Amino acid sequence: MGCITVLFLLGFVNTCLSNIPMNDVEIWIADYKDDKQCAISYTFDDGLLEHYTLVYPQLEKLGFKATFWICGKIIESKGGTTGIPRMTWDQMKEMARNGHEISNHGWSHLVLRNKEESTIRTEIALNDSIITTKIGKRPLTFCYPGNFVDERAIRIASRGRVGTRLKQYAIGGEKSQSTQEGLNNWLDELLRTKQWAVTMTHGITYGYDHFIEPSVLWNHLEQVKSKQDSVWVDTFQSIATYVKVRENTILDIQKSDLDLCIIPRTSLDDKIYRTNLTLVVKVNKKIAHIVQNGKKIMMKKRKDVILFDINPYEGEILITFQE
Repeated sequence: MGCITVLFLLGFVNTCLSNIPMNDVEIWIADYKDDKQCAISYTFDDGLLEHYTLVYPQLEKLGFKATFWICGKIIESKGGTTGIPRMTWDQMKEMARNGHEISNHGWSHLVLRNKEESTIRTEIALNDSIITTKIGKRPLTFCYPGNFVDERAIRIASRGRVGTRLKQYAIGGEKSQSTQEGLNNWLDELLRTKQWAVTMTHGITYGYDHFIEPSVLWNHLEQVKSKQDSVWVDTFQSIATYVKVRENTILDIQKSDLDLCIIPRTSLDDKIYRTNLTLVVKVNKKIAHIVQNGKKIMMKKRKDVILFDINPYEGEILITFQE
């Protein structure tokens, strides 16, 4: 049976969800991918060599993807006057091929607060250009050098991007005072409050705020891995995109006795905001199949709900129930 013309609207304001009671059916968009309880983006600043030699192998072993903010001028000068070893473009290109994000931290790490608009634009554009050339992908996110911002810097840096790092949780050495107990408590708090956390790490064994004992980081990542059913770990770009699209998507739902027709609507630019959304359905009936744009969608059963991923730009989704 085809869709009938009863119309229901599902709206989202900020990060709040609203379920739609339709007799025995409830439908909503999950806060995070796969309806995870919270999310973490691990981000590493300044392109240190040990981000490739130490961090990258650990992330690959665990199946985690992270974001690495780099400054093109510093990479080009191989550390410049600091003498701190940096990653090479070939190393970062390898990381990008494996799903990690190489993104914009300003051309020369110049603090952008209180700077002229032309200076801000140049710092951002130069770094966009070299990352695009060397890595093969234009950055869609930005990290403010020194974490110092003002409205002008935010306005310019945000243009054409899915997000910029405006808040961060420092994980590192003496300045951040990261301990195993402290990180465990932080993770428990994330799970309780269902937030998306963005971390900030610089040095591992050397450099700014490096760890007193790097095993603190490795043990923490293992702890997060043990909670992978509840914690979504992904790049800053991936999670920022999901959150933005979720907050700007409305579902039109048309219901009959044997099927549901769901039409996602968003005004976002799909050339920038590319992501699937996880839909959650709570229903007493058994679902026969789900199709979007002629393609069958895989379902996952979790407790008393069904999860499935949709493309918010590809038109109607038809859920057919068994008779």
